[in-house]
Amino acid sequence: MKHNNALAQARALTLPSRQSSLQRDPSVSHFWNSNRELLEAAWAEWEIENKDSLLIPDETLLAPRLRKAINDAWENPEKENAVADLWEEIIPGVYTVQFFDLERLAEFRKYLEAAANSEIPARPPYGIQLNRYGVMLDPRSEGHLGAPNFQTFYNAIMDRYMRPVARLLLGTYGYDNQTFGFSIQYNADKDKDLRAHTDASAATLNININLLDEEFTGSQVDFYDKASGKTVQTIFEPGKAIIHRGNVPHATHPITSGQRSNLVVWLYGDRMQIPRGDASSYGNFDNSEAKVNTPENITARERWSLPEGPKDSFAPF
Repeated sequence: MKHNNALAQARALTLPSRQSSLQRDPSVSHFWNSNRELLEAAWAEWEIENKDSLLIPDETLLAPRLRKAINDAWENPEKENAVADLWEEIIPGVYTVQFFDLERLAEFRKYLEAAANSEIPARPPYGIQLNRYGVMLDPRSEGHLGAPNFQTFYNAIMDRYMRPVARLLLGTYGYDNQTFGFSIQYNADKDKDLRAHTDASAATLNININLLDEEFTGSQVDFYDKASGKTVQTIFEPGKAIIHRGNVPHATHPITSGQRSNLVVWLYGDRMQIPRGDASSYGNFDNSEAKVNTPENITARERWSLPEGPKDSFAPF
């Protein structure tokens, strides 16, 4: 089915109310599902209409050292240790790295702001307190950011970067066929924090997209180390990412000034499968009581490969 002037039609739609979204009213899903084709056509039309002024997001936006190490590992998986060496361990199972190139991050932010101002209806991530300024990123999600060039970039992040890194650092092989993602923004006047929780993921990659001059106070992130019983606090720096197992408890302190913007992406198995058990039962950790059935002796070549199965339609929220 084709739409004439899909962009104008999409802009004329009336979004479901915040209250109906919070209450998960069936009319909300009906709105997004019945307009899915129209919205995807509108995003494609929007890109064409703005092709002379819009960035085409691609891997050159990412930090050069990380990009080179990742590309080298795809060419020769035996070089994967160079990727691991870039990630600093915060606590067992939680790592950080410079993900975006700070000299290019402003271009990417300009693209996202243009998308936010496109007037194309987009669904906020109301699985996490209905964050007002966020948007769903993955095609499995209702009302996702369906711009074709963005989707190409998003899939490259998941397939070429996150999945092999999660397999390498976290041992998620076998639980990472499926993808999910959303953006989120914390503000001092609303959407200030996020209570302690774990994620419905095998792995979570949380990427800060603040610019260097976008300072904020508060919004520290606590990670709970189950092995030691200690809580480690960290602060997101511009362009940095944190990757962790979904079952690591974490919480965000209230932001007290400024704003913090992040992209959050997840990996999990088919039909929402995630590893079960405590953090030490992942990957290469020795735990005789482990409930996780992560295959042993995974080779570097297997880590640097794409899943063979198709994407399913299950989404965490």
